[in-house]
Amino acid sequence: MTTVKTLEVNIVAENKISQRKLLGIAGLGWMFDALDVGMLSFIIAALKTDWGLTPEQMGWIGSVNSIGMAVGALLFGLWADKIGRKNIFIITLLLFSLGSGLSALTTTLFAFLVLRFFVGMGLGGELPVASTLVSESVSAKERGRVVVLLESFWAFGWLIAALISYFVIPSFGWKVALILSAIPAFYAIYLRLNLPDSPAFSPKKAEKRSIAQNVREVWSKKYARSTFVLWIVWFTVVFSYYGMFLWLPSVMVMKGFSMIQSFEYVLIMTLAQLPGYFSAAWLIERMGRKFVLVTYLLGTAGSALVFGQAETTAVLIVSGIFLSFFNLGAWGALYAYTPEQYPAVIRGTGAGMAASIGRVGGILGPLLVGSLVAAGNSIGFIFALFCASIVVGVIVLAFLGKETRQIELTYE
Repeated sequence: MTTVKTLEVNIVAENKISQRKLLGIAGLGWMFDALDVGMLSFIIAALKTDWGLTPEQMGWIGSVNSIGMAVGALLFGLWADKIGRKNIFIITLLLFSLGSGLSALTTTLFAFLVLRFFVGMGLGGELPVASTLVSESVSAKERGRVVVLLESFWAFGWLIAALISYFVIPSFGWKVALILSAIPAFYAIYLRLNLPDSPAFSPKKAEKRSIAQNVREVWSKKYARSTFVLWIVWFTVVFSYYGMFLWLPSVMVMKGFSMIQSFEYVLIMTLAQLPGYFSAAWLIERMGRKFVLVTYLLGTAGSALVFGQAETTAVLIVSGIFLSFFNLGAWGALYAYTPEQYPAVIRGTGAGMAASIGRVGGILGPLLVGSLVAAGNSIGFIFALFCASIVVGVIVLAFLGKETRQIELTYE
């Protein structure tokens, strides 16, 4: 009896170590992704000065990144169900790393945009596949918490991006910052070579199914409702996130702060992402996915409304802190919620397609801000539009979304 109990304890301990290793490896790549996206918002502000960019051109930098993410999420999500989650991990991170490093060598906006497209492809493909892999490798009672903790690495990436942007860009320029953001990603590739693939992925089953068959099944009667909800929520969340956060340093400058001041205040706001993630991770297995998503998205909408109307530094910073807290907590819950809607054979396809639709919102958000700013609209009006879009997503989720807390994932 003692021997059996000792064996069970050892198995549990090994599973914990394996889980932590998976979380660390996947999270490291996630952190580098966030580092690049976070730094891009600061680089856009720096490029405005260096290259004399117009608001429309600034909007295109953020949008072409999202175009790449939309393409990458769709293509690599489809292929994750054909060649495995691990292989897509490695391919997407390599694409992202090379594109990020090479973009530091550009001297024209066109070349920068082309490389940002490929960086976006890598980013867009990796994120839904990473959450799918982790979801399939963790027990039902811990799955939501672990996926949100995976998403919390995004906050560390944004924090590092803010630090590099604050200390490096003003003194050494945006090119040095981009090179720094690309170098560590190669270490994550090395780590992922030793990462096992998802236990839910079956090469034999994947060979029997076509990509077209997987796409059709995502919209079959059984999954159409879940797919509709995911597409609406993903679109509204990504539309508002990239519209607001890629423009955050530039918005601060428009409100009368210097570039260095805006970097400093955004750094303070970024720190609030961590408690946002950790609180969502604590709540998600206690209150459920829908509760966390609805609550945190409503918090995001309210914070965005106040931030856009803020006229004092104190209100601006406090509302920005709450904006980061609620928005990133909602992101964590969304990544936990999405893979749970589908069986393993179409999970990569379903998650990738939802993320791809979301990235369409990421294309339109920054472009909308650029065009509205150029047309003379106020920041308050622009952020009110983002608030409204989030509320639409909340209504659809609240009335049509299915709760998936602690359900066992199906593999057929």
